[in-house]
Amino acid sequence: MRIVLYLLIALLLLIQWPLWFGKGGWLRVAELQRQLEAQRASNAEVAARNAALAAEVDSLRHGQEAIEERARMNLNMVRADEVFFQRSEAPAAVDPLRTSR
Repeated sequence: MRIVLYLLIALLLLIQWPLWFGKGGWLRVAELQRQLEAQRASNAEVAARNAALAAEVDSLRHGQEAIEERARMNLNMVRADEVFFQRSEAPAAVDPLRTSR
């Protein structure tokens, strides 16, 4: 009778092995689920970046303000009716005790 019991336990373990560790087992499914979530997060980031770039392209195609802003920021351009002022840093103060006469 014990042999039959051991045989049934062995068969049960043999049947369960592919369910847990096989090609489509629970552990593999859990790993694939984790990879899927990581890929979805990555896709969401890329989709957001693509949407921002598409909005910028649309703005550059249809609006003069975006082109003008780019020219001002990247190329330091001004309009004909504007005056450009450039500030420079103030020179360091001269220490009167360190000057030589």
